[in-house]
Amino acid sequence: MTVTKHKQILQQLFFWFLTDPLFGGKIINWKHGARFHSVVSKMAGVEAAASGSDVQSGNMVFKPILEEGVFRFDCSADDMDAAFPSLSFVNQKDRDTLLLTTKGKPSFTPTFECVAGQQTVKIELPAGTTFYGTGEVSGQLERSGKRVFTWNTDAWGYGAGTTSLYQSHPWVLAVIPSGEAFGVLADTTRRCEIDLRKESTIMFCAPSSFPVITFGPLPLPVDVVALFSRITGTVFMPPKWSLGYHQCRYSYDSDIRVREISRTFREKGIPCDVIWMDIDYMDGFRCFTFDKERFSDPQSLVKDLHDTGFKAIWMLDPGIKHEEGYFVYDSGSEKDIWTQTADGRPFVGDVWPGPCVFPDFTQSKARLWWSSLVKDFTEYGVDGIWNDMNEPAVFKTVTKTMPESNVHRGDAELGGCQNHAHYHNVYGMLMARSTYEGMKVADESKRPFVLTRAGLIGSQRYAATWTGDNLSTWEHLHMSISMVLQLGISGQPLAGPDIGGFCKNATPKLFGRWMGIGAMFPFSRGHSEKDTSDHEPWSFGEECEEVCRLALRRRYRLLPHMYTLFYLAHTKGIPVAVPTFFVDSKDSKLRTNENSFMLGPLLIYASTTPDQRVHEMQHTLPEGIWLSFDFDDSHPDLPALYLQGGSIIPFSHPYQHVGEADPSDDLSMLIALDENGKAEGVLYEDDGDGYEYTKGEYLLTTYVAELQSSVVTIRVSKYEGLWKRPKRRLHVHLLLGKYATLDAYGVDGDSIQITMPSESEVSDIVYASNKKFTSRIETARQIPNVEKVSEAKGIALSRTPVELKSSDWVLKVVPWIGGRILSMEHINSGTQWLHSQFDIDGYEEYSGTEYQSAGCLEEYTVIDHAGEQAKEVESLSLEGDVGGGLVLERTISLPKDEPKVVQIDSSIVARSIGAGSGGFSRVVCLRVHPTFSLLHPTESYVSFVSINGSQHDCWPTCSEQRFEGDSRPNGEWMLVDKCLGVTLVNKFNVSQVHKCLIHWGTETVNMELMSEDRPVSDKSALTICHQYEVREKKSKPASGWI
Repeated sequence: MTVTKHKQILQQLFFWFLTDPLFGGKIINWKHGARFHSVVSKMAGVEAAASGSDVQSGNMVFKPILEEGVFRFDCSADDMDAAFPSLSFVNQKDRDTLLLTTKGKPSFTPTFECVAGQQTVKIELPAGTTFYGTGEVSGQLERSGKRVFTWNTDAWGYGAGTTSLYQSHPWVLAVIPSGEAFGVLADTTRRCEIDLRKESTIMFCAPSSFPVITFGPLPLPVDVVALFSRITGTVFMPPKWSLGYHQCRYSYDSDIRVREISRTFREKGIPCDVIWMDIDYMDGFRCFTFDKERFSDPQSLVKDLHDTGFKAIWMLDPGIKHEEGYFVYDSGSEKDIWTQTADGRPFVGDVWPGPCVFPDFTQSKARLWWSSLVKDFTEYGVDGIWNDMNEPAVFKTVTKTMPESNVHRGDAELGGCQNHAHYHNVYGMLMARSTYEGMKVADESKRPFVLTRAGLIGSQRYAATWTGDNLSTWEHLHMSISMVLQLGISGQPLAGPDIGGFCKNATPKLFGRWMGIGAMFPFSRGHSEKDTSDHEPWSFGEECEEVCRLALRRRYRLLPHMYTLFYLAHTKGIPVAVPTFFVDSKDSKLRTNENSFMLGPLLIYASTTPDQRVHEMQHTLPEGIWLSFDFDDSHPDLPALYLQGGSIIPFSHPYQHVGEADPSDDLSMLIALDENGKAEGVLYEDDGDGYEYTKGEYLLTTYVAELQSSVVTIRVSKYEGLWKRPKRRLHVHLLLGKYATLDAYGVDGDSIQITMPSESEVSDIVYASNKKFTSRIETARQIPNVEKVSEAKGIALSRTPVELKSSDWVLKVVPWIGGRILSMEHINSGTQWLHSQFDIDGYEEYSGTEYQSAGCLEEYTVIDHAGEQAKEVESLSLEGDVGGGLVLERTISLPKDEPKVVQIDSSIVARSIGAGSGGFSRVVCLRVHPTFSLLHPTESYVSFVSINGSQHDCWPTCSEQRFEGDSRPNGEWMLVDKCLGVTLVNKFNVSQVHKCLIHWGTETVNMELMSEDRPVSDKSALTICHQYEVREKKSKPASGWI
C-alpha cells in the first residue's frame, strides 16, 4: 500500500470517527500538521433525526453590519455564531462584524420557522410591492407570483417555466409602491426555494440554518443593487477586447475552419474580436490537450488570429479523463485532489471523455494545482478560458450531477469538510476562481477573461456568464432581455445569451432581430450547437447579413460608453444594463416592460415578435425628455435608440476590432439637454488591458453642456487620473429629437460652442431628419418573411403556440408538431410539469407501440378552439392524419366548473378504410407519452394502488417499469415530489388502459398509458380519457429533504 493511500484511509476513518452522532452535532477541532481543521459532526445535508415534532418559530434576531441600512438576521444568537462562512461576501468577516455607528433599525423584520431540518424565512412587504432578481431565471422580468430553486443544473433547452438553471442567486430585489427598493439575500450555498407566489411576500426555504441579509429600503433600485454588488464583490474589470463581438460554435472542428471564419469576418467588414474553440479542439476531450491532426499547431493558429485582430478563447471542463498515463489525471492523483465518494474513493462519473474524476476545488491545493495547469496552458497563446459543464454536470445519472453524498474536503474558511449537497452550488464559482487566478499569474500585464456556465452570487468577481443552452425561438429571444437584466440586478453585469439560440435552427428574421438586440447586451456572443445550420452573421442571406453588420457596427461605435459603464460597475457596483423602470421606479407601468432596457442613460427599445417591427410598436418611455437618434443605420429589425435628457455619452468610429482604435482618433459625443438646458456625462479611458489603471494610469473625464442665451457650451468640467489627454478632435452631436442633430467640431479639452437656430429652423431640421428616417426605414432591404431554414423544424420553431388558460393552469400546445403540449404550468403551486423542447418530449401521443410512431410529429389541424371567453370550458380540439385512413383526435379541456383539472380525451378513429380490408384498419395502439420534469429527482417517485390492491411506490432506481393486468394502477397514479409537497395526479378510465409504463430519464419521468393493440373501424375507435390535477400537501418537509 502506498503512503498516499494509507494516509487517505486514515483521514477517512478519522473523519467517520469525528462525525459519529455520539458527538451530538458539535463542531470538533483537531490539529493536522500545522493547521487546525473544523468538521461539523452532522455533515450538511445529512440531517439528524428530528426530536419529536419540535418546531421553532418567531422573529429573527438582527445586527447592523457594513454600512447604514444593511442588517443580518438569524434565527437565534446561537445560529448567528454557528453559521457557515459566507462564500457570497467579498470579505467574509464583513457579515460577522457589528456596525457600531448605526442608529437605524430594520424597516422589515423577517419571521422564521424551523422544522425537520428546514428553515423557512418570510418577509412581508407593503401591498403592491413587485419582485425582481433571483439571478439566472427564465420567464418574465417581474418575478412576483413565481417560485424558483437554487440548484445549479445542466438545463439544455430550458423553457420559460424551468425552475433551476445553471447558477444560484438566492437574492430578491423588491420595489415597493413608493418607488423605494429593498433587497434580501439568503446567504446559503444549499438548495434554496425562493417563493414569491404570495402577494408582497418573500419566502426562502433551505436546510437550517442560514442568515438573511437585508439591504435598505433605499431611494432607488440602483442604490440597492450597487450596495449589494459592493458587498458581494463588483465585477472584474474586463479587458476592452472582451466587450467586442464573439463568434462561437459547437464546434469549429479544425484550425482550417477557424481561419476560414476569421477571414470571412474581415472580408465582409463585420466587426468581431474573438473566436471560440469548443471541446472538439481537444485530444479525445482531454482538458489541456490539442487534437494532433485538427489542431496540430495551436500557437501558429493563435498567431494568425492575433495578426488579424482576433483573440482566441478555449474551453476547459472540470471532468478529467480517468486514465493512467494522461498527465493531468496522474498529477491530480499524486496530489490527492479529486472529489471523493462517501467511502473515501475518488468519484468517477461519465462526461464527454467517458469516465472522469473531478477536482475538489474546495481545497486550496486543488485550486493551486488547477491554476498551475492554466498558467502552463496560456503559453499556447490562450487569451481567455471558457469553463463549461461545471455545475458539475455528469452524464448517465437521474440528477445530472454527482451524488449529494460525495465528500469535499474543503478549506476551513470555506466551511470545512462537507458533502456535495453543501458545496454543489459553489463548485462552478470555485472552478472559475481557480481559472482566473491561473490566468492572472501567467501574465500580470493582462486581465484574465473567464466565462463560466455555473456560478453563485460572487462569481462575477472572477468570470462573465451566459444564459446557457437556449432555443432558437422567438420566445427565447424575448426572454433573453429579461434574463440578462435579472443577472445584472443580481450582481452579474457581464452576461448575455447565445445570440440566435444554441439549440435548433434560427430563421433569418429571428437571427437578424436577435443580433440587433444582442449587439446591445453587455456580453455579445453568437453560438450554436452541432447538427444545426451555420449561424454566422452571413449564414442567412444578404439581407440578414446587412442587419448583422449594422448591429455590430453600432455596438463598436458605443464601446467607449460600454467600457465606461463597466468601469463604474467595477469601481462602484453600478449595474451596466438595467430594466427601464430603474429610471422611474414609481411608474408602475414601466415595471413589466420587457421590450426595453437601459445602458446608463441610453434606452434600447426592441421588438421581439416576428410580425411587428420596432417602429410599428407603441414605445412606453419614462417621464421626461427622451431624444431618438441613430447613426444613419436605422432598420426595421434593429432596436430604436433614445438618450435621456440631461445626458452625454461618448462614441467612436465603428472599428473592425478593438485593436484598431487609437487614443488619438476622433472622439464623438451625443448630447441630450434636459428641461433646464443642461447635460452631463463621463468617459473612462485606459490601456484597455492590464492593471496600470490601479496605479492611476487612466483618464476619467466629466463633460458638461449648458444652454445660455441660445448658445450651447460643451466643456470638460473635471477629470482624474494620470493619463495625459490625447490630442484629438472632438465631434459633438446635439440631439434635437426625431433623429435630428446639430454638429460641431473642436479639440478635446477645449470648450466647444453651438449656436442654436430659431424655433422655426429647428422645426425644419427635425422635420427633414424625420423624413429621412422614414425613407430609410421604408427603403431598407427587408429580411424575408419566409421563415426558411435548412430543416423543416426551423419553420415550426417560428410559429406561436396555442395557449389554454384557467385559474389553475396554463398550457401551451403546438398543433403543427404532433399536437404536442409543450408546457403545463400549475399556477397555484408554481410548478412546470412538462419537460419539452418543441420537437422532442412534452406531452405526445402515438398510434403504435413503437417510440415516436405515427401521430408524434405530424401536423395536426385545429378543429375548434374555445378560448377564455367560453362560458363552460376552455378547450382545443385537433386531429392528425396517422395514415391508412386513420386519424388521431384529441380534445384538451380546462373545465370552468373544475378549474383544478386538465382533461384530455384522445381517440384513434377510422375515416376512410378501404372495402378490401373489411372495414378494419391495421393493428394500432393509442400510446399516451408525457415526459414530466423532476425538480428533485432523488426525492420524487410514482405512487399508486394496483387493481389487485397492492401498494406501489416506484423510485428512479431502475430505468423502466411496466404494469399489466391486475398490477395496473386502479384508475389513478401519482407523481410525488416530497421536497415540494406537491403531487401530480393522473386519473384515467382503467377499462381503456391495458398497460402502464414508467421510464426514468435524466431529471425526467415518462408515465405512459397504452390502449390494447387491435384494428379499428368506423364503429370501434381506440380511446383513452384521462385528466391531471395537482394536490398540494400543507405539511412539514420530509426529514430527508436536502
